[in-house]
Amino acid sequence: MRFALGCEREENSGGLREECSVRFFDREGRSVRACDKRVVALMIVLLIMGLTTLFSATYYQRTASGDALSAVKKQLIGVALGAAACAALSHVPYRVYRDRRVTLGLLAVSALLLVLVIIPGVGVSINGSRRWLNILGLSMQPSELAKYAMVIFMAGALDRRSHALGSLFGGVLPLLLVPGVMFLLILEQPNLSTGGTILICALIMLFCAGLKKRHLALLSVMGLCVGAFYAWSAPYRRERLLSFRDPFAKMSDEGYQLSQSLIALGSGGLLGMGLGQGKQKFAYLPYPESDFIFAIVGEDFGLIGCLTVVAVFAAFVFCGLRVSLSCPDRYGCLLGAGITSMIGMQAFINMGVVTGILPTTGLPLPFFSAGGTSVTMIMAATGILLNISRGSGRALDTKKNGGTRA
Repeated sequence: MRFALGCEREENSGGLREECSVRFFDREGRSVRACDKRVVALMIVLLIMGLTTLFSATYYQRTASGDALSAVKKQLIGVALGAAACAALSHVPYRVYRDRRVTLGLLAVSALLLVLVIIPGVGVSINGSRRWLNILGLSMQPSELAKYAMVIFMAGALDRRSHALGSLFGGVLPLLLVPGVMFLLILEQPNLSTGGTILICALIMLFCAGLKKRHLALLSVMGLCVGAFYAWSAPYRRERLLSFRDPFAKMSDEGYQLSQSLIALGSGGLLGMGLGQGKQKFAYLPYPESDFIFAIVGEDFGLIGCLTVVAVFAAFVFCGLRVSLSCPDRYGCLLGAGITSMIGMQAFINMGVVTGILPTTGLPLPFFSAGGTSVTMIMAATGILLNISRGSGRALDTKKNGGTRA
């Protein structure tokens, strides 16, 4: 790689303005753009917020074991692995994932891990769910890999078969076979929320690719019917579905977790009780470090803290979609939109559950919730998004220079 100093002159009402910058070039002489710094900055801000909140949510429980930072240290391992993956993947051309061999390899690995995790004695069972595998002493959640393998598959399939979107049965439904199989495998864990995010993200990508509105509406209704049937098929899921309407009426049963979450949010008021000063994590609120960590944000930092977190997530999604829309080719646009939608949708669902807008379900908050696999995969996916931004930058340079490559 080599670099050169380039200067541009522009005459405006204020006179002659000259801008100089350093440009990097690869061995073929093509301009190499830096990745989108806004996405990097927002990711770092979310990680700092997440680690701070995780410490507040877990230090009391961990103090009894002698290490108040044990949960944060475990999360930092995932962050370190994610940072390495993000840095590496930001330099891997995103069109590599369009290769059928790469896509099929990712799908095969994801399917194998999803099958292994539901085998009794192989998958690690916690609270009646088998969602984790123990590999070389490290715990991993295969569904986190499956999410982004699905995004890569859908981006490639929609890029190659854009002509098939006009037919629901002949074109659209066959594209949903892979997300559907993943959904069924994840449902066996059982994990309806993660399986549901895969189907919803697939629909979003179909819409971005040009799916007809009537087909989108029909598929959405079908998805809601399947989800409602599954949620209604077991008494505990049925009670959980109904409890979010009035959690305090079922506070001794399925409404307990949401009730404690709402108490935490209400206790925070406008400015919050201060870092670590909240009381709900003291054995009142279940899973304050994972599914309901946003309630800790509300209790410690108040409404202002919650709105700040929402604003940073919204900015991350906006920048991700901006990168996607600026991408010079259809595949990169769909891939970036899928990654951004997956992260944004997961954040929306988690915060919706914590605030009582949506029925209670177990879905981590990106960058915040404890879980090494989750934060590693999200940062790795962000690395792919950053590489797309490099391509988007080259496209903007080409347009600026009147159609000539920089």
